[in-house]
Formats: sequence, structure tokens, C-alpha cells
Amino acid sequence: MMVEALLPPLLLLLASFTGVCPWRTRQTYVRAGEMVVLYCSHDRHGDAKVIWTSSSSQERDLADMSSAEQTQLGLLVRGRSLVILNASVNNQGNYSCSPGSRLWFSLIVCTPQSRECEERTQYPHICYRQEACTLNCPEVNIPAVSITNITSNGIIWNKPKDGYFSSVEENDHGVYTCTRSYLYRRQEYHMTFTVVLQVKPKEKKKVPVITSPRNRDVFEVDLGATLVVDCKAVMYADLDDVLWFHGKSEVETNNSFPVFYNYTREVKGAEIKMTASLVFKKVSEEDLSKSYTCRLDAVSGSSSFVTITLAQKAHPSYVSLALAVVGVMVVMVLAVVIYVRFKMNITLFLRDTLGCHSSISDGKSYDAFVMCYKSDTDAGLNEDDRKCLESALEERFGYTLCLYDRDVSPGKAAAEAVLDCIEQSRAVVLVPTSPDPGPGSGLLSAIHAALVERQTRLIFIQTETTEATRSGSLPEALQLLGEAGDCVTWKGMSSMPHSSSFWKQLRYHLPAPREASNIKRETFTCSNLGCYLMPE
Repeated sequence: MMVEALLPPLLLLLASFTGVCPWRTRQTYVRAGEMVVLYCSHDRHGDAKVIWTSSSSQERDLADMSSAEQTQLGLLVRGRSLVILNASVNNQGNYSCSPGSRLWFSLIVCTPQSRECEERTQYPHICYRQEACTLNCPEVNIPAVSITNITSNGIIWNKPKDGYFSSVEENDHGVYTCTRSYLYRRQEYHMTFTVVLQVKPKEKKKVPVITSPRNRDVFEVDLGATLVVDCKAVMYADLDDVLWFHGKSEVETNNSFPVFYNYTREVKGAEIKMTASLVFKKVSEEDLSKSYTCRLDAVSGSSSFVTITLAQKAHPSYVSLALAVVGVMVVMVLAVVIYVRFKMNITLFLRDTLGCHSSISDGKSYDAFVMCYKSDTDAGLNEDDRKCLESALEERFGYTLCLYDRDVSPGKAAAEAVLDCIEQSRAVVLVPTSPDPGPGSGLLSAIHAALVERQTRLIFIQTETTEATRSGSLPEALQLLGEAGDCVTWKGMSSMPHSSSFWKQLRYHLPAPREASNIKRETFTCSNLGCYLMPE
């Protein structure tokens, strides 16, 4: 007994000589002949190797020992766990693990006569009188699930079986023992724990209560409809009851009456859940003027109750809904009509005022290719009108144009040059001129095939004379191009102002310029003598 009393101070003294900080040493008690596991909880170094040493191994890593040496010492090293399969006095001492700051363990092996060791290995458990109670076998210094080759073989209690009490009493207070068994290489090892059961009186008496409905609840219902109102309560005595009342009279339980109630009970341990359902077969006007009370009669304590009333359900008026639907439809129709009527002005407004310009990167170098074709009449655009048209598109409205006489390299074949311009342009504008300054109208058939193949946007400018005679006198190529594209009519002097219908239609059919910064806000004044730039 004297040696056992002096053992902890001696261990602390030994720790001070070996460089162990006493306040960092974890004391672990184990019964002789049983298994114990020491776990290194340092994790600041991630997956770094854990080194285990003992006071008797001269700082040698226990994991580097052979299986025979580990077996001789009764040790088993598995990562962060140091398993002592069958503890003996030889295993008693100090152990440490690293990396980082070392964590020290002081292992004390208890003999059957060690009272202090018995007291230190007891674990308290509290249960309450007349309630079910399950004892828990402590999970202290047991093998981790991740340790291979060591499997759990279950838990055995000395009494009661499985450590379960259906209704614990004061005389059940006492000490109970559980034994955990493990298998390793067909050998069984044990870990014994002592649980001290403390039986205390019930903390608080449970009072029966109505859980639903709420007091003064109003149930909306249609006249003539069936209604069921559930009154739910939680009780703790068999003699507790739930009843429905109308005034001072109890509602009948006979289902032949127009208003009656029935009930169900569900027992879970000491708790009784009861539902009393008030049933209206067909709600009448008389029922709307009455109130009904659900009352809980408890054997112990005062009774509780809730009161409900019925109200006729208010039906929504569909007049306002119909008016709203009609209003929405009218607004939609007006929006469609306005858009169809003014879609050209709306589109140009978005481009000019709000800066809605195309930002699609399609690899094209030009917004449009302007190509002239020879008019069979004298109503085509003269050279001044044509230049005014080209200058207005570039300088006034910011379009990037491909012009045959300016952007095509000399010496290149006409057909190849025209097709290259079409390939690099997002649209093609055909302008009637007299005389023909371009590559000639003989390429119109080839252009038509190229436009159809590439699905290029085509704007066909015609004069009033061309419009009147195009039904039969125009060449077939021009008729096909006019049918394939959008036609805009040039009306001479009336088409020169930039606010005219001609410019609106032409800009509407052309794709939006890609860069708004290219638009130069300058005014062109056109007359029979030509076009002139005027600052705004």
C-alpha cells in the first residue's frame, strides 16, 4: 500500500529528471493483464511519421523494432496508436510521441489490490427513477476502428444484460462492470471498465397539455361541407381524458348525429398521445353561430381547454381577375400593334439615342459593300447623288463601306474582286446609276448565286421609274436580286434629307454599325450641285 501511494509522486519525479513536463503528462491507468491504447493526438504536422519512444528504449523509435522485439515488450505500434496487448509491470513507465512538441504518457499498471487505481478507473452514470436507463460502456483508450487486424468482439455486462433497465429504482444504485473484448491473431484480449450508477428522482413532473388546435381558432368552411377538427393532447396517466363540449353539454360520440366526435390513443412508454376528432357531417348556418370547446381532464393538476368557432369561407371575386386579364391582353395587343407600326422608328431610336450597336465579332471587315448597277433608264443616281449617298453612310451614320473604286486593288479580276468584297461585308447595297461606274451589271448573276450561298443581307435600291417597270422590263438578274433582298426606293430630291423615309428604310435594313464611336455627328446638305458638310 505504501509503494502504491508513492508511485505517482515517483513518476512525476522521474519525469522531471527525464525532461518531461509534469503538466503535459497524461496519466493512464490499466489493469494488469488487460489491453490499453495510447493515442498521439498531435495533428499540426499532417501526415508526418509519428515516432513513439519509451523511458526504457533509450529514445529508440518503437516502430523500428522488429515484430519479435515488439512482441517481447508486449507492444504494437500502428501509426498514431501504441497498443499494449497484455499490460504488465514491465510496461509501466513513460511514453512519448512526436513530431512537434512531444506528448508524454505516464502508464500505471494496477494490481488487483490497488484501491487508488480502482477509483481512477470508475466512470459515473446518472439515471432517473422509474425511467428507462441504458448504461454506456466507456470508450477510453480503446483501439481505433482504423487499426487493422484488431476487431471488436462485443461488450459483456456483469448485470443487467446489455446494461439496460426498463424502469430504474433507487436500489439499482451501485457499481457495474463491462468488459470489451478484441481479437488479434486469433488471441482474445480484454478491457474492463467500472460504471457507477447514480439513481436520482425525476427532475420535473410532466404535465398533460393540449398541443392543437390553438385557443379561439376560427375554421373557415363552406356551408354543406364536411369538417373534421382534431384536438391533440399529450398525457401521462391512463385516467386522463379529452372531451368535446358545446356550451355545457358534451358532444355525442354517436356517429349518427350531425355533429359527433371520436378519439384515438397512442402509447409510447410513459407518454400517451390522444386525438379527439370533432366531426361535422354537413356544416349548417346554425353551426356557424356556435362555439365548441376541447377540454383535457387530468387526474393530477388542473384541466385545460381550447375553444374554436366556425366561419363561412369567403369566396374570391373573379370580376377583378377578369378585368386584370383583359387589361393585360389589351396592353399586349397595343404593344404588338405599336411595334409593328413603328418598329422602324423604334429600331433607329435604339441605335441613335441609346447607343444600341452590334458587338458581334463575325470576322467581317466592312458593314456593307456598295455596288452600282447600270439603270436602263435615265432615272438612276448620278455621280453626285451616289457620292452623297456613300459619304452620308460613312460620315453621318458611321458605317464602314467597301467601295469598288476605292477599296479594290487595281489589276484584280472584276468577278474575283466583287466576290472578295461580298465575303468581307455584312451586307450588299445595290445602287442604280447612270452611267455605270462599277464593274458592270454583267456580274449580277454571279452575285446572286454568291448571296444565296453565303446568305448575305441584300438591300436593293431602286428608283420610282424602276419600281413602275420592274415587273417585266428589268433584266432577270435584277428581278431575282430584288426578290431576294429588301427594296428601298430613291425619290430624288425628296430622299436627300436624312430624316426622309428613304434614309430610315435604308438604315433599318442595314445591320447596325459595330462601333458607335465611329459615328460623326455632321450634317450634309444636298442639292443639284452636290452635297456639302455642315457642322451641327
